[in-house]
Amino acid sequence: MRSGSGATATSPDGYLRLDAKRIAIDVAVIEPVVAGHGDDAVPRLRFDKVALRLISRLQAALSPQVADGQVVMLAVTAPIRLPSKTAEELESNISECLRRGPVQVEIGETICGNQTRVRFARGGARPASKVIGFVHNPDTDPRVLFDLAAALLNYIGAAAVKHPTESFGGERWLVIADERDPAWIATYRHVYSQLGVSSEFSKMLVVFADGQVETLNA
Repeated sequence: MRSGSGATATSPDGYLRLDAKRIAIDVAVIEPVVAGHGDDAVPRLRFDKVALRLISRLQAALSPQVADGQVVMLAVTAPIRLPSKTAEELESNISECLRRGPVQVEIGETICGNQTRVRFARGGARPASKVIGFVHNPDTDPRVLFDLAAALLNYIGAAAVKHPTESFGGERWLVIADERDPAWIATYRHVYSQLGVSSEFSKMLVVFADGQVETLNA
């Protein structure tokens, strides 16, 4: 692999030859602040019917209200005993924030006995859904999920503006380096699936602390 040190800001970080193929490589590193808020425990997410319906309802109701270039990330602790009331109040609170104009803040409160947190942010890559939602166990810090989602949006967006030379006709890969344990790959894949981002990369790989390599966009 060739070093990208001599590359310009608009070119890939390097090139890899694999089975006689030349592949353009972009590299992103998950910074420690993104890697977690002092807790490297793998997030415990919930995928029961109640959780999935609540997130789907909020995405359908809120997505049309979110301006282009803006992303709303929300998280709710489980179990959700009053899903309709929880969704109604959370939707109302987020809608009120959006009506006030461009926002880039994070809010948290207890609704119907569940801890909720919402982050209004901007991403480098435009997601298919402007509302990204998670339901998780109370021992999981949702800011870790928000940080990972924001990092992926920014890295994918930044790498997308780089282009190989016009004569290059090979594949493009994005390689993400993370100092955490490979057990995080399930979280990576779920967060990435929530973003719905389209890109030019035929492969996105995550390299973990022990050197294990996992495919993100499998």
